[in-house]
Parts: sequence; C-alpha cells; structure tokens
Amino acid sequence: MKTIFITGASSGLGKATAKLFAANGWNVIATMRRPEQETELGQIPNITLLPLDVTNLQQVRSTVQQAIALSDIDVVFNNAGYGLMGPLEAISDEQIVRQFDTNLLGVIRVAQAFIPYFREKKRGLFLTTTSIGGHITFPFSSLYHATKWALEGWNESMAFELRKIGVGTKTIAPGGIQTDFIGRSLDFSPHPAYQQWTDSLFAGIEQHQFSPVEAIAAVVYEAATDGKDQLVYLAGPDAEAMHARRRELGNEAFHQQMEATFLGA
Repeated sequence: MKTIFITGASSGLGKATAKLFAANGWNVIATMRRPEQETELGQIPNITLLPLDVTNLQQVRSTVQQAIALSDIDVVFNNAGYGLMGPLEAISDEQIVRQFDTNLLGVIRVAQAFIPYFREKKRGLFLTTTSIGGHITFPFSSLYHATKWALEGWNESMAFELRKIGVGTKTIAPGGIQTDFIGRSLDFSPHPAYQQWTDSLFAGIEQHQFSPVEAIAAVVYEAATDGKDQLVYLAGPDAEAMHARRRELGNEAFHQQMEATFLGA
C-alpha cells in the first residue's frame, strides 16, 4: 500500500485529496496546524493526522521524521497556502513576510526535509499546488502571484537535480475551486484610493465558473499515479482556457484583456 504525505489538509483541496487517496487504498498522512480540531479525516481508518505549521522549521523537520517513522512515503503533496490580495501600498511588511513564508518557503522547507529520504530510496515524487496564478496574473494579487510564479520556477529547476537521484517533481495549477478559499484562506487589505477597482475585481470573480474541489483532487491523483515525466498539470477548464488564451494573444494583449475584464476599460 502506497503512502502520501499532504500539507494543508484541514480543508479545501488538501482535505478532498486526502479523502480521494484514502478511498483508492492509499495510506494518507494528513497534516495541518490544528489536527485536534479535525473531526472527519480522523475517522477514516487509513488516514493519520499530524500537526504541521509549514512556517515552523523545527516542526517541519520533526513532523517529517515522525511521518517517515510511521510509513514508507511515496508522494509528498505540498498544498498548504493562502491568498493575499489588495493594493501593495495597503499591505504590511508582516503580511508580505507571512505570504512568502507560507506559500513559498513552507514548500521549500518540506521538500528539503524529504529529499535525503527520497535520495536514499532512489524514488519518490513531490507534488506542489501552485495555481493558474503561477502562469497568468489578476489585479491586486501581486504578492500571491509572486509566490506562485516562484514555485513554478523552483519546481522546474528542481526537476534537473531530482531526476538525477530518481525523484520526480510536478506542479498542480488549478483555476477557481469551489472551496472556502476566498472566505477562509484569503487575506484582503483594502485601500480607499483603489476601492472602485477592487470592487470591480471581486464582482468579476463572482461571475467566474469554479470547478468542484473533487475534480481538482482527481488531477492530483492523476499526477501521482500516471508515471509521466510532466512538469505542470493545469487543473480545471478555466485554467486550461486562460492558459491557452494567453499563448494565443501574447503577453501584452492578454494583459490588456484581463484589465478590461476585471477593472473596466
């Protein structure tokens, strides 16, 4: 029986992925900041809950070692993250640090802790949730995009060295997902000077067609099991359509179209 280690499994895509892999006969080590508050996953026999705050380096190292002691890990799914939105001048330095610490450095910390283990086994796979926002951008999300574009570049470069030791690495780039991301996992900082444009942005987002979280979890499962040497998995019809549209129009024309769509002419 194979085992997957998942970060950010308390809700949304992480939780749906844990349930899907467990239903398909995998052992699942589902990590989250407060596992004592999780009431659903803990009732599933082949799911083990462990505490993990990816911004805490010592806890990353200790939880990874605990997971390795519990099971032979085959796949690591770096999924923990959240969105920071708002005009840059409204965002504090503390918020900036937290965004990079969670979305980017947290992924790197977990991967670095697992690499020696995978190298010794000469096999293993890293999956990382990025976003279509790692390939295109939306207004007033510059720091979120900075982390997701960084993850795509990090993953592509890491693939060179990991292949040499028999280890794979892939990103999952979803579009909009029907989860509580906007309510639970979004940090928005308003500024009165930009009010009309941020209102326009959120009005546009509300019209967006979101994918069921189970459909995105299915892409994660595909990436984990298809045996392909593929760097990026676009997840969701909107992600595929926006990615194709940017390639079709070119960077500048696509950027202008996005501005007109979400901020008005």
